[in-house]
Amino acid sequence: VFLSTVAALQMKPAFMQRIDSHFTEFVNGLIAKSVQLESSPPAFQAACSEKDGGFKSKGSRAPPEHGKVFVARKSVLDELFEVEHIRTIYHMFIALLILFILSTLIVDFIDEGRLVLEFDLLVYAFGKSSVVFSTWLYMFLSTLTVPYGLFLLWAQGYHSSSHKTIHSAFFGGLFTIFQIFGLGMGPAYIAVAYNLPPASAFIVILEQHYLVLNDSLPSAFSDTVQVPKVSQYLYFLFAPTLIYRDAYPRNPTIRWSYVATKFAQVLGSLFYTYYIFVRLCIPTFRNYKENLNVRGLVLCIFNSILPGVLMLFLVFFAYLHCWLNAFAEMLRFADRMFYKDWWNSTSYAKYYRTWNVVVHDWLYYYAYKDFLWLFGKKFKAVAMLSVFTLSAIVHEYVLAVCFGYFYPVLFCLFMCFGMVFNFILNDRRKGPIWNVFMWSTLFLGQGVILTLYSLEWYAYKHCPLKNPTFLDYVKPRSWTCHLKF
Repeated sequence: VFLSTVAALQMKPAFMQRIDSHFTEFVNGLIAKSVQLESSPPAFQAACSEKDGGFKSKGSRAPPEHGKVFVARKSVLDELFEVEHIRTIYHMFIALLILFILSTLIVDFIDEGRLVLEFDLLVYAFGKSSVVFSTWLYMFLSTLTVPYGLFLLWAQGYHSSSHKTIHSAFFGGLFTIFQIFGLGMGPAYIAVAYNLPPASAFIVILEQHYLVLNDSLPSAFSDTVQVPKVSQYLYFLFAPTLIYRDAYPRNPTIRWSYVATKFAQVLGSLFYTYYIFVRLCIPTFRNYKENLNVRGLVLCIFNSILPGVLMLFLVFFAYLHCWLNAFAEMLRFADRMFYKDWWNSTSYAKYYRTWNVVVHDWLYYYAYKDFLWLFGKKFKAVAMLSVFTLSAIVHEYVLAVCFGYFYPVLFCLFMCFGMVFNFILNDRRKGPIWNVFMWSTLFLGQGVILTLYSLEWYAYKHCPLKNPTFLDYVKPRSWTCHLKF
């Protein structure tokens, strides 16, 4: 028995090495297949070659089936949570939430002599819910009827029209008017006119962007003049994707327990964010006057890194993982690649591609590739810069409408540091040091964003203007508010 044990121990390293080798080959094979599915087919690559004109040809464009390929797959976190070690990290975040709740309850009990369970901040942030619901209903019904009706009329008269360009331009103009005034200015005006609180305005503006991007549907079939069925279009409006297809991979059943778990996690993330504000943010910015000098500003930025990073994680987890997976499960939508392993990025180029795959796919296929189709492949850098600028403007627009003031901190970070990091720290940067650098700069950026926007928010509260001019809305009020103390 002793000799058998010794022999087994001697064979163990070779056996484990062989198992590891086979496992590595298996994983590499899966990765290769995934990359092959996500890449364009050879026919599309040939069609886009310079020999055949490619993107330089303005008379034709690649059909939609040569774009993104949808396949049945789980979200990355769902796969990682099957590993016990990763679930432990998730449990650690839950434990931190419990400690936040306990500390808040204990401090409130000491200060007030009773347990305070009013959640005033949440009630304020999600106030005027009737206006939010009415606005959403208006946006959804108008998107369901107006674009589809225009597409149908355009397609019915396209072949019989003797002036196809004028015909398309006419309906394209009507569609553009609807996009600008119906979905663009309308919801923004409601958010500003009704003075919606931040979270409520955030819901309206995000839904506005989702429906505007969903109305890129003409790009999916404009060359073939095929209008989808009403059921297909309706499914597309609810599906967690911005890339239209007549059919998507579907799961056979709906796991309602999974749906309930995801919505419960979204609710838990909201309370998590509430306690982060109560315990980490409000105490930091409550003494507004002390944060207006250089020393106070620097300390404020570094004190804001932790809550800023926690809120970044919560936004990612609540929306990109829980919310989208819940709707995907209810619709039996099988392709759950709403994000990739952005936390392993060694470059900002990869981070931007993997953080939000849903929006990145739209920007890549309907903005970047259309730009190259119009102007040619030699303008790749200009196309990337244009898409980057568009994304920065949209992000700043969302924050401006939600907070009620214009303070382009995020836009400047996007267009300055983000642009530089995107071109300099590209995919050729490998190794752990670059991942550390990416996380360090991302942490610092979250601290800067949270600090400057919070100071501007409190400046509007401490230094209101009786008759503000347009310049007063554009000029940062936190720059001059300290002069009044």
